[in-house]
Amino acid sequence: MAFKEYDRYDALGLAALVRDRKVSVGEVLEAAIARIEALDPRLNAVSHRQFDRARREAQLGLPQGPFHGVPFLLKDLYALDAGEPSGNGSRLYDGFLADHNSEIVTRFRNAGLAVLGRSNSPELGLVPTTEPVRFGPTRNPWAPDRSSGGSSGGSAAAVAARMVPIAHATDGGGSIRIPASACGVVGLKPSRARCPMGPDVGEGWNGLAVGLVVSRSVRDMAAALDAVEGASVGDPYACPPKARPFLSEVGAPAGRLRIALSTAAPAGVTVHPDCVAAAQDAAKLCAGLGHVVEEADPPVDHEALWDAFATIIASHVANTINLREKALGRKARPEEVERATWGFAEAGRTQVTGADYARAILTVHTLGRRMGTFMERFDVLLTPTLAQPPLPLGAIDMMDMDQERYRANLRAFIPFTPIENAAGLPAISLPLAWNGDGLPIGSHFVGRYADEATLLRLAAQLETARPWHDRRPPVS
Repeated sequence: MAFKEYDRYDALGLAALVRDRKVSVGEVLEAAIARIEALDPRLNAVSHRQFDRARREAQLGLPQGPFHGVPFLLKDLYALDAGEPSGNGSRLYDGFLADHNSEIVTRFRNAGLAVLGRSNSPELGLVPTTEPVRFGPTRNPWAPDRSSGGSSGGSAAAVAARMVPIAHATDGGGSIRIPASACGVVGLKPSRARCPMGPDVGEGWNGLAVGLVVSRSVRDMAAALDAVEGASVGDPYACPPKARPFLSEVGAPAGRLRIALSTAAPAGVTVHPDCVAAAQDAAKLCAGLGHVVEEADPPVDHEALWDAFATIIASHVANTINLREKALGRKARPEEVERATWGFAEAGRTQVTGADYARAILTVHTLGRRMGTFMERFDVLLTPTLAQPPLPLGAIDMMDMDQERYRANLRAFIPFTPIENAAGLPAISLPLAWNGDGLPIGSHFVGRYADEATLLRLAAQLETARPWHDRRPPVS
């Protein structure tokens, strides 16, 4: 096979070709590299390339895992890969080289994935678009004047454009699901503590942040979760274990689920009609498959939630910069980071008190209990993933001098996704709709804590009912 067919396959499909000796690992890697070199000048999704290392590792022999020989990108955000730079989207990390692997990176590599480089990320993952000063904006393959979303925008754009079939992503307020919606791919935020964050941290952003992948197929998502889930040594807590492999949930009967539909946003936020219509259409699709759908809004105090997020994130940004200053042996300079980052750091250093921090944690935990009670009535909550279609580049600008305007724009775009980070619940964005402008509009399904299995069964059922695999963006 002249491997022109590379871009037709999902990750497990490529691994099967390699396993059956229909193509070699080298052929697969060269096909992926050729696509990155051809398409990335138009998209800017890949911020660091390590092609020669990947070729050497392939020649030496990759692990015989479920993704043996599958090309892969690591997000440029706290995913350490020994010997490689990790810039976290920031000029402050120029020159940093990792001297060890993050645990999740080790698990990705043990699964047989061939790491080709790093995907673009906004500075410190702080914003739902990928436009860092350090590397420049990642463009959406469906419309290059639009954002790919964030903070895993480089990964989602690369997967949508079929440079790689699967890529690493993280989510602290929607950063897997936001770009999955914007780029028309699958994005699952796992339950709190389902996947490891160590060895450098026990939990990300006090449990708000988790990591997994974005993919083109539900089965790839399930297999990736199987490959990396589970506590590692020293983790502060663990998610309840899975009942069976997540991959076995794909194609398993979903049963007759009770689904709550909510398109309500907090006061002052208008949900775009295209996003409302996509969620309502997804609800009709679910009802047609035999599920019971009713309208019900979760009990969320949005003002308290956003205040808690701001407090927690400001504290962690301040700590991150303090640690980098210690490593550099000098103070950070304002021009080395973006204005919003500097604002968060200054707030964390001078405005947030210990009492504020404790109150923010209490707010997050309270929301988790309220959401847990709400989810006792339902198996799944369905909402729009985003309140707007993919934004024009520059719509949310971390260099904006008006920080109130910057934060208002952010809140108007992502009123739905931070809730699950606070509550620790699993949630998946599925590419079930495209609007009249040809832009993908994600539908957002939320499960009970530790119940990724139900989401994967439902997602696989929806993928069969309304397949998206053959939809291709113009830049692909």
